[in-house]
Amino acid sequence: MNNTYRILLIIGILLLINLLSRDYFFRWDVTKDKQYTLSSATKNLLSELDEPITVTAYFTKDLPQQLIKTREDFRDLLNEYATRSRGMVNFEFIDPGEDPVKEQEAQQNGISPMLIQVREKNESVQKTAYLGAVCKSESGQDIIPLIQPEGPMEYQLTTAIKKIAQVEKPSIGLIQGHGESNFQDLALLNQSLNILYSVETLNLENETEVPPRFKTLMMINPMDSIPPIHFFKLDQFLDRGGNLSIAYNAVQGDFQTAQGTATGTGITEWLASKGIIVEPSFAVDARSGQVQVQQRQGFFTINTAVQFPYFPMINEFEDHPVTRGLEQVVFQFASPITYLPDSMTTFDPIVKTSQNSGKINVPTFFDVQKNWGSSDFRHPFLTIGGVLTTRNPIGTESKIVVYTDGDFPMGSQGRSQTPDNVSLMSNTIDWLSDDTGLIDLRTKGVMTRPIKDLEDAQQAQIKWLNFLLPIALVILYGFIRSQRNRRIRMKRMEEQI
Repeated sequence: MNNTYRILLIIGILLLINLLSRDYFFRWDVTKDKQYTLSSATKNLLSELDEPITVTAYFTKDLPQQLIKTREDFRDLLNEYATRSRGMVNFEFIDPGEDPVKEQEAQQNGISPMLIQVREKNESVQKTAYLGAVCKSESGQDIIPLIQPEGPMEYQLTTAIKKIAQVEKPSIGLIQGHGESNFQDLALLNQSLNILYSVETLNLENETEVPPRFKTLMMINPMDSIPPIHFFKLDQFLDRGGNLSIAYNAVQGDFQTAQGTATGTGITEWLASKGIIVEPSFAVDARSGQVQVQQRQGFFTINTAVQFPYFPMINEFEDHPVTRGLEQVVFQFASPITYLPDSMTTFDPIVKTSQNSGKINVPTFFDVQKNWGSSDFRHPFLTIGGVLTTRNPIGTESKIVVYTDGDFPMGSQGRSQTPDNVSLMSNTIDWLSDDTGLIDLRTKGVMTRPIKDLEDAQQAQIKWLNFLLPIALVILYGFIRSQRNRRIRMKRMEEQI
């Protein structure tokens, strides 16, 4: 009878835990970057959903081991979304390979198969596999064409849900009229921003003031002089709490003439009135990008890649939401920034050169064959990007993010092929425009950390832990079991006495 009570009690406890788990979710995340913990941005979005959303995940069943993990991680993520949203998010998994109708449905929904390498009978063969999802509600739908292995899974899913749950997107203004980069030049950036925002062109000449629908403006790579009245309109916009991101060239390099000169857009003078001093010089860095140089070898002319310190390569960033998660950004012809302190403003550097960097004043001539030495890099950690925060007299707060290179946001459209160049500007606009915290998810991925990439001391700790922990657990279990048996024997002896 006692055993029956115990079994019923255990069953009751399990049922109670199961019922509670529908409303309360708990996961112990021991990863360094909390990769398996939902962000507050995601939790807030799920708690505010007004209509049900169905996520249809198209995943091939027979996948290689590394892709099986991607499918299971996505399933676990959807389970947590369903729990956190109290049933407002529902999901299903479909294998398009099992049914031609389902495969056609996946492709019509924008989910295309990808080619993968699998081992069959001691040979490597290519197969097609589906790893995508479609989010639907009565208001619309959004597609995740590829769930990237070790990619920003939570960002992809949260932004897809937000895109269909959000009726009106915030407006971002792309300033035009002074030779700035247009949508065609910024195709990758525009594609990234259009997920959450409505990006519109804004010509200050045609407006008496910046329309109030804009919370954030972008000015990227202006080439012509900017009239003072346009700066006045920008000042009015900032005074009422608007934010501005500027990427411009204070100096420019011409490869045709091999010369570097200063520009004259008027931005340098306008920023100086706010305490941001952009020096008319080039920031050079021993850690740099490359340029192609033609060299003759006999009867042939070949292109050779050489380091070009005028293209600083940044792979160590300040701890700031805009740069968090970035790996590498390449600037071209950037200028150093200094700040004059003011009681109403603060300045935070977010992009700096390396310890081995320096300055070269304009005008100058470029010598791609120059042998650079330590004497050329006597100005470490030069600021080439930063945030000016101003507390306005009427109680508002405005931010200006300044980058002294107007070409970097173009990504593969320009000279740089670094993907994080576009991510840096996307993160900037997210941080200035979106107060939900989604910026932290853009670069959040489930990254593998092979033990060979760790330091020797960490490798040794992990190896000894793997070796000694099982032994310690066995010894502990044996000790506890021994003590328990000893108490039983002592109790029996007392009963016999």
